[in-house]
Amino acid sequence: MTSIGSDDRGWLRAAPADGGGALFSRAGHRVYPARRLSDLVQGRPPGVTGSQWGSASRAAFDLVVCAADTGRPVVAVEIGPVPPAGSAQQRAERLKDAVSAAVGLPVLRIGSPTLRAGEHGRRLVEYVIDARNFAAGAAGPSAGDEDSAAVGFRDILGRLPDGRSGPVNDLGALTRAAAVEAYVAGRLADPIVRGLHVRWADGPAQGWSWVQVRPDACLVERVSVTEHRFFCGIDADRLAEDLAAVAVGERLRTAGADGVELVRRAELTAQIAALSRRRDELVGGFAFDHLCAD
Repeated sequence: MTSIGSDDRGWLRAAPADGGGALFSRAGHRVYPARRLSDLVQGRPPGVTGSQWGSASRAAFDLVVCAADTGRPVVAVEIGPVPPAGSAQQRAERLKDAVSAAVGLPVLRIGSPTLRAGEHGRRLVEYVIDARNFAAGAAGPSAGDEDSAAVGFRDILGRLPDGRSGPVNDLGALTRAAAVEAYVAGRLADPIVRGLHVRWADGPAQGWSWVQVRPDACLVERVSVTEHRFFCGIDADRLAEDLAAVAVGERLRTAGADGVELVRRAELTAQIAALSRRRDELVGGFAFDHLCAD
């Protein structure tokens, strides 16, 4: 990578002008595989100690999205499990975040015990690029179409994989269709993929999604979305819920309904009720009280 020169992100390095090493291109962007922070930042930035830089510079992001014309990093992406509180992994993540903040590198972090960059990263990045372009008007409605202008990227209607009409940019659509098929085949007790989403005032957005495998037990997935100096193009909490639905589908696909770890339905209801009692800690409160009754 070569320097992008002195500007508001003068500490960042640009990707090669010829796009060498890119995994794929999408709508004016090139996406690169894992890059260490030292590959993205030229030298130790001010305010970062030598010890901090030595540790953080060896840490890597799963994917890096760059502008195709300038090579400028648009966002660094991580997808995977959330480090345990107080762990060495959490300390390393915080150091990496501190350096990224010092140089103005946007970061998108997807926390999930199931989703991984190798299997799900490309679809996520393509989705975010398209959502951001739509939000910026690059793929928006024609002038004067006020009804279309009120529709966000997530809510655009069209034909779904199962032939029905619905939101075509719902990342969980395939899971919802698969759940209906599994129900018809007798592998699920209910065909509906349910979920909720919240945004913590001092933390990430979080989405929950679940299916009822047995009358008394559910397969539950939770995903967090953290945007540092970045906007995904849709609300992060809604994206988190859709990604949680993707994770539900992944677990059903790889393990089958009989091979997944389940949560008792009563316990899930209790967890939702506990979340509702923390509504004062949430941006916009809690909009899912109807799920608190079993």
